Amino acid sequence: MTVTRVESLATHHDWMQAALTFSRLAPPVDSRYAVGAIVVDYDGSILATGYTGENDPHEHAEEAALSKILPGTDLSRATIYTTMEPCTSRRSRPASCTQLVIAAGFGRVVLALREPLLFADCDGVDTLRLAGVDVIELSDLAHHVRAVNAHVLAPGQAG
Repeated sequence: MTVTRVESLATHHDWMQAALTFSRLAPPVDSRYAVGAIVVDYDGSILATGYTGENDPHEHAEEAALSKILPGTDLSRATIYTTMEPCTSRRSRPASCTQLVIAAGFGRVVLALREPLLFADCDGVDTLRLAGVDVIELSDLAHHVRAVNAHVLAPGQAG
């Protein structure tokens, strides 16, 4: 982990609200979550955005955002804001979003909701932390993520 700049909680909330806006662009499908992601560089500039199903039906938000970043870009001081915990297993792709985030070299991940136990068992937060990635959870915004995913989540479902 290389991120050293300390942003305020308000700044993290603002970026997460922006990621939530992208999550609302994901067409609701009963077999997947609607997730939004924004990659923000150390200086506060947006490097990329993405949302579930942006380019193909199996694409996850983190994957969509990462596909827009030039190879070789130093992401050690960048933050990826993702409305839901990056997955650790997938049926539709060989690499999970957690693996992609670690391989890309991100210094920090900020999320609002841990992935509920609906489609797969996920331990993205723990895996990221073990890899040295700084993880910030904004659980006070989780209810917004649940609302965007009402098409698959029962009211009050854990996560």
